[in-house]
Amino acid sequence: MLKGQQSWVFENRPMILATGVSGGPFEANGNLADDFDTLHEDLWMGMDSYEKAQRVLLEEAITTTLEKARMDKEQIEFLFAGDLINQITPSSFAARTVQIPYFGLFGACSTSMEGLALASFVVNYKGAHNVLTGASSHNAATEKQFRYPTEYGGQKPPTAQWTVTGAGVGLVTENVPGQQHPVTTSATIGKVIDMGLSDPFNMGGAMAPAAADTILAHFRDMELDPSYYDLIITGDLGRIGQETTFELLTKSGLNIERNQFQDCGLLLYKDDQPVQSGASGAGCSAVVLYGHLLNQMKKGVYKRILVVATGALLSPLSFQQKESIPCIAHAVSIEMNEVGG
Repeated sequence: MLKGQQSWVFENRPMILATGVSGGPFEANGNLADDFDTLHEDLWMGMDSYEKAQRVLLEEAITTTLEKARMDKEQIEFLFAGDLINQITPSSFAARTVQIPYFGLFGACSTSMEGLALASFVVNYKGAHNVLTGASSHNAATEKQFRYPTEYGGQKPPTAQWTVTGAGVGLVTENVPGQQHPVTTSATIGKVIDMGLSDPFNMGGAMAPAAADTILAHFRDMELDPSYYDLIITGDLGRIGQETTFELLTKSGLNIERNQFQDCGLLLYKDDQPVQSGASGAGCSAVVLYGHLLNQMKKGVYKRILVVATGALLSPLSFQQKESIPCIAHAVSIEMNEVGG
């Protein structure tokens, strides 16, 4: 059901039945290592290119999800997935491997919630019984495309962020009453916001207005107070972007408690890891949600969360043509299924 101008309400409350999360060596040394299903000791993962290694991450996350759900791939109607690499080839090549009907998505780092919103919509309106959705990124592959190869050793300013090497996948299914699983209850689809910023080393600052715009739209459309959620978490704004977003929301009159507002990019790594302003990448919010956050919900730490993934919709070509950076954010609300509901 459409509610307000930009939001869907999922009346049938699709379940996130199972998840799979894979990561690289940097993530293995981070704060959330215990929430990964698979961790690799090097960035190559047995492949001869970083892009192929990223494909492996997504394939592993899909396989793990299916194993946890005790399902065969033939029971899955659709796969929604995307990444940051040109023409989303890691996702498309993973879809070639798993042979599940596939929708390729590009929302940059907002892809995780774009996919979860669409998967939930399709299942809610009985367009499918079981849908996989996920996103991935690879530090070395992304750096090579958007900045410099890591071998170059280029210095970065404090506003820069560290691209996550990881993939997170969730299996969205029809709700089964009485089962204790997280469910999606609504989604707010963002608009493209461009405030004229053009610095590719300050993605958090560029994406902050889009995050604020979608969060404000969510509470306006849903007619909710921020206190409804135990946690409102952005995907990958990092330190600069999160602070800017919180300031924008406060100035707009939205009353969010400071400890209620967090960022996936600030949870993933330890203070002594050289990530500058925090983590980013299409895999950032995917691995934190499908690993850490859903595990926390199952433990009873959170009952209701709002996940807002942001994306910078630039390309190397648009940057070379001196374009500014258009940005977007999508939000999905997730709650623990009530017994009998």
